[in-house]
Amino acid sequence: MLKLKEIKLVLSREELAQIPDGKKLINTINAFSYNNAQKDSFFAEALREGDYLIPDGAGIVKACQLKNAKYQPVERIAGWDLFTFEMKRLNEKSAKNVENNEPRLKVMFMGSSEKVLTLIRLRAAIEYPNLEVVTYSPPYKPEFSDDDNTAIINAINEANPDLLWIGMTAPKQEKWTYKHWKKLNIHCHVGTIGAVFDFFAGTAKRAPLWWQEHSLEWLYRLIIEPRRMWRRYIIGNIEFPLLLAQE
Repeated sequence: MLKLKEIKLVLSREELAQIPDGKKLINTINAFSYNNAQKDSFFAEALREGDYLIPDGAGIVKACQLKNAKYQPVERIAGWDLFTFEMKRLNEKSAKNVENNEPRLKVMFMGSSEKVLTLIRLRAAIEYPNLEVVTYSPPYKPEFSDDDNTAIINAINEANPDLLWIGMTAPKQEKWTYKHWKKLNIHCHVGTIGAVFDFFAGTAKRAPLWWQEHSLEWLYRLIIEPRRMWRRYIIGNIEFPLLLAQE
C-alpha cells in the first residue's frame, strides 16, 4: 500500500531545478496511480523507491493537505511540465556544445509506436534543435519476454543518453523501469511520462489552458475519449476518496 503521509513529493516547479545531475528516476503520481498502487504492491514500491515523485494531479495535492502529510505540494506539476523543463534545460546546455563544435547532447524516447516516435523526432528537431534525438519502439504486448527486455536495455545502454523518457502508460512504465533500473548503465535523469509522448507528437490533444488551470484536464480527456477513460475517471474518482479514507 502507498500512503500519502509517507511518500516524498516534489513540492513545486521551482524544485525541479534542484534535482541534481546523474542517474535519477522521476515518476509522477495522480489519483489513478494512487488507486492502482493500493492493489499492486510492486507498483507502490516502484513509486515509493524512485528518486523523485511529481504530484501530477490536483486530487493528490489536495489530499496531501487534507491528510496533513509530511510533504505538501503547493501546486500540481504535470508530466508535461516535467518534460518541457528537462528538455529546455538540456537543449540550452547542448547549445554550448554546438557553439564549441562538440557533440550535441542526446535525449532518448523509449516507448510508443514508430508513428508517434517519428512525429516526436520531427517536432523535437524544430523546438529543441540542439539535441540529438534517438528512439526505440518496444513490442506492443502486455508483458515483455526476457529477450524483449534484454533488447530494450541494450538499446538504452548503447545509446547512453543524457536524458531518457519512458512512455508505456502507468503502471507498466514505472514497474518496468524500477525492475530493470540496476541494469541501465546510464548517468542521466529518467522520467516516466506516458501520455506526454502522444501530446508532444500531436496524436493526442492536451486540454486547453483554462481546463488545466481549473484542475479539469481529467474531464476534458474523459469527454474526448469516453470509451477509454470512463473507468479511470468515473470509477477512479469515486474510488480515490474511499481509499484515502482507509489510509
